Amino acid sequence: MTETPNLKIPHGGYVVVGDGRRALVLRNEGHALHLALRVQHVFEAPPNPPTREQGTDRPPRVRQGEHRSAIEQTDWHTIAEERFADEVAAALDRIADAIPALIVVAPPRTLASLRQALSERLKRVVIAEIDKDLTKLSIEEIGRRLTDG
Repeated sequence: MTETPNLKIPHGGYVVVGDGRRALVLRNEGHALHLALRVQHVFEAPPNPPTREQGTDRPPRVRQGEHRSAIEQTDWHTIAEERFADEVAAALDRIADAIPALIVVAPPRTLASLRQALSERLKRVVIAEIDKDLTKLSIEEIGRRLTDG
């Protein structure tokens, strides 16, 4: 699913707004025409130093016949973001029975990680996936952005 202008978030519907380092789990305690988003949980990823500080100094080399080539260095940030998405999805799965509808809002790479991490029963209640980074906005502004298109 993609962005839906004038999105209707039903009463009790959940919105996950994340960016790979931070995620807000919001619940609509109002109704579809008058949102009242309330924070249910905030996830913060632990500090993640630059990749150059996490791996070896130089990537290892592989010999193939007469040719030598470097192996691509592991992207520790991508791995950390995927683990973070798994953590958020696992927490949502623990309350999946209480989620009648789910909207997932995140930048494209994080959205893909969350999509992959969601359980099948959560995937069935996803009514919209929006590829935007709204994590730094106020709860009221997030609500406006979602419902005003």
